[in-house]
Amino acid sequence: MPVILSEAKDLRTDQIVGPRAHRDSRAAFVHRYCVYIMSNAARTLYVGVTNNIERRVHHHKLGTTPGFTSKYRVGYLVHYEQTTDVYDAITREKQFKDWTRAKKVALIEAENPDWHALSVGWYSNDSAARSVDPSLRSG
Repeated sequence: MPVILSEAKDLRTDQIVGPRAHRDSRAAFVHRYCVYIMSNAARTLYVGVTNNIERRVHHHKLGTTPGFTSKYRVGYLVHYEQTTDVYDAITREKQFKDWTRAKKVALIEAENPDWHALSVGWYSNDSAARSVDPSLRSG
């Protein structure tokens, strides 16, 4: 089960950010940011942050973005946490990256002891969703 990070104050403006900050009709859309851990059959770990977890996991699964995740085929989402504050998400990602592997494994196993892929059932037709976000293409 994903963890929902708490609301926070924007340190620059001292205003509440998160769901309570979006009460008027102009703010019907609440941004959602996720910090996540991906893995593979060998249990190699990758930590990332995104504003669209479904799209980002799909890109990892397809190996469409060159680099570590496509090289090591880390296509299984094994942990994620959500927040409405991008600074909280980035801070948490940095925290995860500073942790030892053992601490990350303990976090995963506390919520997902069998390392199940948490994105199972997210995609109705993988072949239809193979289009790549142009902003992620290199070159």
